[in-house]
This record gives sequence, structure tokens and C-alpha cells, in this order.
Amino acid sequence: PRGQLICKCQAKAEMLRGGRSAFAWATRRQLPCGQLQALRAATTAAQRMPELKAMLAKKRLVRVIEVHSGFCALVVDSARGRRQDGTEVGFDCLWSSSLTSSAIKGKPDIETVTTSERIQIVDDALEASDKPMIYDGDTGGEKEIFRFTVRKLERLGVSAVVIEDKCGLKQNSLFGTERAQVLEDVDVFSKKIKAGKEAQVTSDFMIFARLEALIAGLGEEEALKRARAYVKEGGADGIMIHSKEKHGDDILSLLKRFRAEFPDVPVIAVPTTYNHITEAELEAAGVNICIYANQLLRASYMAMLDTATKILEAGRSKEVDAQILPTKQMITLIDDNTGN
Repeated sequence: PRGQLICKCQAKAEMLRGGRSAFAWATRRQLPCGQLQALRAATTAAQRMPELKAMLAKKRLVRVIEVHSGFCALVVDSARGRRQDGTEVGFDCLWSSSLTSSAIKGKPDIETVTTSERIQIVDDALEASDKPMIYDGDTGGEKEIFRFTVRKLERLGVSAVVIEDKCGLKQNSLFGTERAQVLEDVDVFSKKIKAGKEAQVTSDFMIFARLEALIAGLGEEEALKRARAYVKEGGADGIMIHSKEKHGDDILSLLKRFRAEFPDVPVIAVPTTYNHITEAELEAAGVNICIYANQLLRASYMAMLDTATKILEAGRSKEVDAQILPTKQMITLIDDNTGN
């Protein structure tokens, strides 16, 4: 009976709230598609939001990947990998990226997409997945506006927001010093974080301060000075250390010094450029959350362009059948997710 099914799935949802252990992954893997959908339907905002803190409390690396649509969230939910030691892993959490949210609309990553448009993308993803989410909040806007953003995200059940300490017209961090990266005054940004913390309703929601000093070429000392202020004066729950350098030495060096002063403050790393460093190495250096921030959208571009090109060359679509998702499998995936 449907009532019993939903009750069982609610019980499973409660188990998952404590963090995605190996047992939790096994439980999800054994669920038929219909029951998995009931599990998602049973995941409320109040249940979802505390999951990130619960994962961090287990003192293991939290693995996060960006999603930019409901369908993308379904892909992430389905993804599993087996490591060399035989361990099966999946993604723990979703990342709503400003860059990919702008890209899917064909717009530059300069805060051209409104918060309302971003929130709709978040809502689409959360309807398709029961995983917690971290939201890329860009600069957060003025502190008076940031208060409302925090409240909106809390209502949706988002677990955390990351805001960066830049001001003026936003430039994507991966441009580095090729474009002007103007940092916000430390006191102003600390007050913005504090305003967000005062605005939040629950104790489960988290605010992370993203350090852009390395991106702006201002060095480790400036980054560490800012990290201290954001944690001590702003009340940030954690920090994100960001760099565009491929070697990653600057990240590891800053991590070592930060950990000496703040052994328990959560740290996020985004190994987009320094992707030769493994999760295990980042965790050993003191990283708590590893975000794969844009790889799925970048992969889709290459796949779509290749498919479109082959159709144009052949004058038909038969040649791409082997490299695309069968129509029946696609509609079954979506239908199973909606309970139809």
C-alpha cells in the first residue's frame, strides 16, 4: 500500500539524515525506482538542511558536484564509482554553481542571472534529488539583500551558501589577474557574513566565506588575514580556499597555516585547476569538502557538439545512436522519478 511505502521511505530518509554512510549508499542502491522516488518525495526541507552538518560531524571528506537542472541531479543520484580498493562511492551533496547557472542561459558569469532565476534552478534540482545542496552565492550582494537570500535558501532546505569577498562587477575567478579582481574591505565583508548569520532562522544553515586573495595575486598573508577576520568577526561557519594555479602548492601552504590556527573550522576546496591532487591528499591536508564545480556542464558541451556535428555530417541521426541515451531509457528514468 502506498501509505506503508511512504512510511518506510520516511524511515529511510531519517537514516540518511545522519550522513551518507556505506550502509546508506547500500540502502539507496537496493531501492526500486518507485521506492526511491517515494524517498525523494518524503525528504522535506527540514530533513535535508541538517545533512551537511551531520556529514561534517563524521570527520570524513564530503564529495560534492555541480548540478544545473533536475535531469542533471538525476544523473548525479545514479552515478556510482568503484575505487581500486573495492570501495563504492557516490556524491554526497550538490553544488549550485553561479558559473553553470549563467552558462545554461547563455549569459556571462557576472551576476547577470537573478537570484530568483537561480532559486528556480535550485528548486528543480532539489525536486529530483534528496541530497543536500551548497549554493554559490557570488558576492552575496549588499548585506541588506543577503539577509533575504539566506532566508530563501533556508526555506528551500539548502544546507549552506558560499559568498566571495569581491566587490564591483564580478569577474570569474579563473581569469585570475587577467581581469581586475577587486576585493571587498575586510570589515564590510565580515559585517555581511554577520548579517547573514543573524538573519538565518535555523542553526543548521551554514555560511562559508570564499577567499579570493590568492586569485587577486595578493598572496598567502592577505588570505590568512581575511580568513581570521571572517571566522572570528563575521562568524563564518567555514571558509573556501580558491586558486587558479595548476600546481596547488598555494592551497596546501595556506591550508597548513590555517589549520594551525583553526583546527576545527570546515574548509572547502575546489580542485578545478589543480585536479592532479586527489581527494585523499586534500583530506589529509585538512580539506573537509571537495567540490567538482563545473565538470558536468563542460562534459555536456563536448558531447552535444560532437553529436550535433555527426548528425550534420551524416544527414541523419543513426550514426550517434551508440553514444546517446536511448529514448526509452530516458523517459523511463524521468517517469520513474515522477512516480508515473
